[in-house]
Amino acid sequence: MIKMIAMAGLGAVLLSSTTAGLPADPHQPAPQSTRLSHAEILEGTDSLLQYFNQTTANLEKQVAGLSEAQLQFKPAPDKWSISQCLEHIVLSERMIFNMAKSALEKAPQPERKSEVKMTDDHLKTSITDRTHKFQAPKELQPTGIYKDTKTALTDFLAARQPVIDYIKKADVTDLRNHINDYPNGVVDGYQGLMFIAAHCARHTRQIEEIKANPNFPRQ
Repeated sequence: MIKMIAMAGLGAVLLSSTTAGLPADPHQPAPQSTRLSHAEILEGTDSLLQYFNQTTANLEKQVAGLSEAQLQFKPAPDKWSISQCLEHIVLSERMIFNMAKSALEKAPQPERKSEVKMTDDHLKTSITDRTHKFQAPKELQPTGIYKDTKTALTDFLAARQPVIDYIKKADVTDLRNHINDYPNGVVDGYQGLMFIAAHCARHTRQIEEIKANPNFPRQ
């Protein structure tokens, strides 16, 4: 039940803005870019790993050297602090990865690939689009436990490393052949893993927004 609730909440983030402008006919072929290109076949999962490395570096850069006061600062009583953003990212990395692995343990369904309507780039831009705000599932609501960046990043890297290890052993063709039903649409296994990194990127942008607040502590 918890996973279903979380899936619904995370699925809303994933797909609420990805269906606009896409073909309404489910029997239409998927856009060409959702299929394996020659470059993807050659690179395997390298591009996915690169995206994980990029989002890791961006998050580390944004929180490096922040004080406890800066981590705990909230732009408004109903807004998250950077500490809460970091906690949410850590909790989500673990939960989303478990859901993605469960989906990938099922039999592949290459005959359903045409049901995948979004491209990888569309998935990334849709998830990181901060003009659309969503309520996180109760299980992923943070309390602001982090008072220093070292502890937060240690927990983040510990949550992310199993994902990296999994991707390094994965076969891109197999990932693309696993088709997953989300609450509002369909993605493949490659995109299910990509969602983890994109979700991190979304909240890294939220951290940037908090730091840009005129009342953000100087130290």
